[in-house]
Amino acid sequence: MLFPPARQSAPGLGRSTAWRAATAGALVLPLVLLALETGSSAEARTREPVKAGSSVTAEAVAQGTRAPLEATVSEGQVKEVGPGGVITYPSVTSCLTVTVRLRGGGLVGAHASLFQVPGELRSDEILPALKVLVGGRQVTAIEVKGAVGAWHPSYFTKAIESYGEGEQVPVPTGQDVDGIARAVADGLGRTRHIVTVQDVPDGDQIVR
Repeated sequence: MLFPPARQSAPGLGRSTAWRAATAGALVLPLVLLALETGSSAEARTREPVKAGSSVTAEAVAQGTRAPLEATVSEGQVKEVGPGGVITYPSVTSCLTVTVRLRGGGLVGAHASLFQVPGELRSDEILPALKVLVGGRQVTAIEVKGAVGAWHPSYFTKAIESYGEGEQVPVPTGQDVDGIARAVADGLGRTRHIVTVQDVPDGDQIVR
């Protein structure tokens, strides 16, 4: 493919009933203790607090699960922080970040990568994942920041990796601010006027 420039056995018979009972008890007791220990470990795991940077679904939020106050959103990831929280997007170079501001004060962020990071979301998977995490909650603003000039709006609907041998990959001819804004709005099912697009220098992005 043509790439645009870029910007992880039973006891013996005859033995007494009392002996067999004692033997059975000796075998069962360790199993009971193991089951109790396993159950305690599982209970402890279910009671662990939400760790900073973990993804929290919209359904979990609706059921009362608190989003963390800090999250690091690396390439190909989507995460949420609660009201007053901070999202850090590390090493934003040829990427775009999409931050959704919720009416309740929380933030939901996505780090769209021009090329897929192994084990993470592709550029054409990032907006659907972000849309699911936001759910039906009210949104006040959507902020897109990063290497605007390195992105063609179509990358949000068809990732570079999905092009076959000999297929021409669309190449951006400049900073298509309006095209990117429309692609993000359409991908999230939101109105265009709440989406802003800003080209920013390479480096970490911190959003409060």
